[in-house]
Amino acid sequence: MSWRFLVNPDLCLGCRSCEIACRNEFADQEGARWRWLKEVEDHSGLHYFLSLSCNHCENPECVRVCPEGTYRKRKDGIVLHDPWRCSGCGKCTHACPFHVPKYSLSSGRVDKCNLCFHRLDKGLPAACVAACPVNALCHLFPNEPDPMDARGSVTGFTNILITKPSIRFIHSSI
Repeated sequence: MSWRFLVNPDLCLGCRSCEIACRNEFADQEGARWRWLKEVEDHSGLHYFLSLSCNHCENPECVRVCPEGTYRKRKDGIVLHDPWRCSGCGKCTHACPFHVPKYSLSSGRVDKCNLCFHRLDKGLPAACVAACPVNALCHLFPNEPDPMDARGSVTGFTNILITKPSIRFIHSSI
């Protein structure tokens, strides 16, 4: 098992604290927007928000297709990218079914969420998780079992079986 995000749309207020915290954590990296809120309307007309970022997939396509070898997956499941070795070819941006790696026009390189590994390695939560005022966004630790009511998919997020995203959802309408 790997680090995973646990998202509970029933709790999410849509306040964007997670987005802002991510942007602030990486303020020195121009254009960093690695977490975003997606507004969703399910089949019954219910509106809710999904806080999304890199899924740190079990079988990440970005790692597989990068000709520069700029991606690596840590033993704890965190998928890292070294933007300084990136040529900006964009193969990873096209291969990721979630469109997570982002190309920067100003740098000519790609980058993505690193799950705030620098914080996790110190025993701190990722900036986005720490900022959520209602715990709608949490971590599941490596080797921590998924909650009984957690699912890999929800309306607004398709679980791509080939990549096996490391994200779980708890939502009353699933």
